[in-house]
Amino acid sequence: MLKEFWESAPTSYKVLVFGAMGLIAVGIILNLIGNISGNQGLATASLPLIGLGLLLHIAGIVVRGQTIRKNLRK
Repeated sequence: MLKEFWESAPTSYKVLVFGAMGLIAVGIILNLIGNISGNQGLATASLPLIGLGLLLHIAGIVVRGQTIRKNLRK
């Protein structure tokens, strides 16, 4: 079922998923670099990126749920 959903998933869902993964990854990398180098500003600045990635992830879950409900009604 997951493979079928990904193949038929709307483009908005795919953009949200990859955007969320990218923002979370960049945020984690910046946080690690900031903490390893002792740059507190960089470590702190990475937190909004991680938070935005999590919000996009939640939005992706909502889009996926709406799509599945719409398909079940058919």
